[in-house]
Amino acid sequence: MSDHPIEALMKTAMESIKEMVDVNTVVGQPIETADGMVIVPVSRVTAGFAAGGSEYELGQEAKGGESKGLPFGGGSGAGVSVQPVGFLVVGRNQIRLLPVDGNAVVDRLIDLTPQVLERIQEIMGKNKKDAKKEERIVGRTETLLRPQ
Repeated sequence: MSDHPIEALMKTAMESIKEMVDVNTVVGQPIETADGMVIVPVSRVTAGFAAGGSEYELGQEAKGGESKGLPFGGGSGAGVSVQPVGFLVVGRNQIRLLPVDGNAVVDRLIDLTPQVLERIQEIMGKNKKDAKKEERIVGRTETLLRPQ
């Protein structure tokens, strides 16, 4: 039995991803400086892959005629994202990871936004309850102080 056409699509896409992303993409080539330190770039690689296909009938085959195999239509796609994480610095009897903080502050703010909004809503809700409570107390006090 021969391979199904979808297998060829998947194989081609996976081979292309393999060519683009290898171990040197995640942990880059070491760079040696003049003073003997070695710097190794480190990245985060994210990959996504999708493939799909369909067989369909045409002409006489759809009406019950003989079929030598159904026509196939399909496609595949992939996406790869490479983001720098930092640099591994080796030398002078120490190893350090120097993070790349380019968008770290913005990312952290975006991550915290739902929590901050929730907290603001809690405070606003509490203030409204306190205001209503205070209004009731003032109303009762006025009623008690009113001359009869």
